[in-house]
Amino acid sequence: MDQILADIFVGTRTPYPVIFARLGGAILLGALIGIEREKRQQPAGLRTHILVSLASAIFAVVAIESVHMTSLSGPEVRIDPIRVVEAVTAGVAFLAAGMIVFSKGEVKGLTTGAGMWLAGAVGLSIGFGFWLIAAFAAVASLIVLFILGRMEVALQWKAPEGEEDGAGEPRRKDTAGAASGSGERRG
Repeated sequence: MDQILADIFVGTRTPYPVIFARLGGAILLGALIGIEREKRQQPAGLRTHILVSLASAIFAVVAIESVHMTSLSGPEVRIDPIRVVEAVTAGVAFLAAGMIVFSKGEVKGLTTGAGMWLAGAVGLSIGFGFWLIAAFAAVASLIVLFILGRMEVALQWKAPEGEEDGAGEPRRKDTAGAASGSGERRG
């Protein structure tokens, strides 16, 4: 029983309040990135971005702590936190790639996939203790997603959200007021 308690309450080089603050920060910043995707009702929204950011932060914290574990020290053991960064990057890229769809000559989900990748990077940054880098990236993502998104519509580079059919063509309303990609009346 003592061994179980020792495993549960293992000492860390980084104090637990700092670790929990980092994980909380990853949740908050992941939410900031995901909120725009949620607002636009994309498949990967608020919860997905929070989970990606939080998981990435946990991997970073565990990498830092494992370097300082005496049970993992010795000439035969090599722990490289950069490998954690590579693994998280590859894992998040795999998830993000699953969000990207090519259909009817159009790519969809690219911004959502990029947002997930950014959420992973923000989580890693904050997990390693780089709060300012993570916060700057999250704020920059809000500018890109909200402000530049509105600018694209204002400059008529893109149609307003929900004003296109699946093929990128403007939707026409039928007489009942329902959106229809073909313009046919429905009854």
